[in-house]
Amino acid sequence: MRTRFLVLLGLGALLAVLGAAPAQAAGYRYWSYWQSSGGAWTYATEGPATARPADGSVNGFRFSVSEDSADSAKPRTAPDFDAICAKTPAKDGTKRIALVVDPGTASDAPQGETPPAQRTACAQVSADATTAEALARTAKPLRYNSQALLCAIEGYPASGCGEQVSKSAPKARSAEGAGTEDDGGPSVGVFAGIVAVLALGAAGTWQARRRPR
Repeated sequence: MRTRFLVLLGLGALLAVLGAAPAQAAGYRYWSYWQSSGGAWTYATEGPATARPADGSVNGFRFSVSEDSADSAKPRTAPDFDAICAKTPAKDGTKRIALVVDPGTASDAPQGETPPAQRTACAQVSADATTAEALARTAKPLRYNSQALLCAIEGYPASGCGEQVSKSAPKARSAEGAGTEDDGGPSVGVFAGIVAVLALGAAGTWQARRRPR
């Protein structure tokens, strides 16, 4: 009975260690679209090709790898219309839309590409213009795919469009720094301990079988 307990204990420990291995999550590399709300960024509920922002609006674009809208990175520049459009006076029959274009960080860039610097622009467009039209006025060249998904702003990135990539989950470490620096996985000592428990269980079984009945 004791032998069976030790074997089960060892198997349970092995499963726990395997379950603690770094997970892989699916993400997508794309330009996300944001709108200003109360001085903060809010993920847009429609695409830039159909959104018709009012005069004085701030719209943002951020290139990053994310799993979904809840995980998506926001533009790093604050949505400040007065600062962005300070040098663009109002004009009858038009509206001004402040734009923030944030190409993201090197970690989100496609292989072999370097993200350009983030920038802002003030687009003065017709009163019924969409965000896409405002962006085309200030950030050419734009690139779309056959499903009208915005793939590139000012030519970045040079290729690709919403492709799926893998994201490694953060490495879990104890306060004492358990795990190796190479892969963040369990230490050799943990595996050695599991093997020892299993070996002890096997030895106990062998001894039990040798006892005379």
